[in-house]
Amino acid sequence: MRFVLCEDSANQRWLLLQRVHHLICDHGTMMRVAQEVEALMQGHGGNLAPVSAFRDLIAQTCRAEHQQAHEAFFREQLADITEPTLPFGLSDVYLDGCKVHDCHIRLSSGLNARLRYLARQVGVSLASVCHLAWARVIAAASGQQSVVFGTVLLGRMHASSAAAEGLGVFINTLPIRLDIDEQGVLPALLKTQHVLAQTLQYEHASLALAQRCSGLQGNAPLFSALLNYRHNQHEKTATRDGLLASIEWIKGEERSNYPLILSVEDYGDALGLSAQVVEPIAPQRICSMMEEALTSLADALEQDPQRAVARLNVLSAQERQRSLYDYNQTEVHYPHALCVQQLFEQQ
Repeated sequence: MRFVLCEDSANQRWLLLQRVHHLICDHGTMMRVAQEVEALMQGHGGNLAPVSAFRDLIAQTCRAEHQQAHEAFFREQLADITEPTLPFGLSDVYLDGCKVHDCHIRLSSGLNARLRYLARQVGVSLASVCHLAWARVIAAASGQQSVVFGTVLLGRMHASSAAAEGLGVFINTLPIRLDIDEQGVLPALLKTQHVLAQTLQYEHASLALAQRCSGLQGNAPLFSALLNYRHNQHEKTATRDGLLASIEWIKGEERSNYPLILSVEDYGDALGLSAQVVEPIAPQRICSMMEEALTSLADALEQDPQRAVARLNVLSAQERQRSLYDYNQTEVHYPHALCVQQLFEQQ
């Protein structure tokens, strides 16, 4: 964790740049740190409750019986996966965050309302709906039926009450395996909910252990794409109280070693999509595909719940026109009196 402070005398203010590696903390930790800073500024540092050591959580998750349960679960999920899931052929999962472009869009209020209503009607979480839609996008972009992608888990659900308020990196990325095949949209959604609920029981499992439980050989990555479903506050309402209220948040940026990340921003009354992807894939295209998959999924749940999940659309009408027709306009005029070898000679 590094802080760089400088004076902006022209605007009569100070600027603070904060750089944090996710190796040491998560969003909950940074909120706790801000609360402690404010307590110290108010002279209440002596009243701060003791924080449980992060190593206690590590010791808990490394117990032999937990390791055995983790391995059994992920072997059941991944043992028959013999090929990595690499959408758009993106295979490098050891990047430094450079050459990454991002895009942020807000879904229409109509689509947001439909998705929330349908999730309640079916009895699943909105996160499950988004995971299934993302799996459809990944299947289309990788050409695979059984797809695996990483999902970001909070990591504080099954920690002890003391550890849940602790400092450290509680979030974890674990593989989700979903089959995008001829099963109906409704049963596929219910299965997605079941898989997510099961995975939450093992939220502190090691990603390395999970990968070893697959049928992959060598050092090939199990997946190269992530989905991060997170609950946010609107910027206008995410104000601080007390002494920290005068601090203005200017901007923030996050990067990962993974080449493709989609974050679903759940504001409670609205939904947004944030895509980060390496060149030359356009992040706008990722958001467009996810939006189309969500729209198609909503249509299917309303009109034909047994429609095959593999037949959900991921391309908008404009993108489909471009991909199928515009890019295939290859007709050219050429001199018919010449033989093909003569044309070749000229070229």
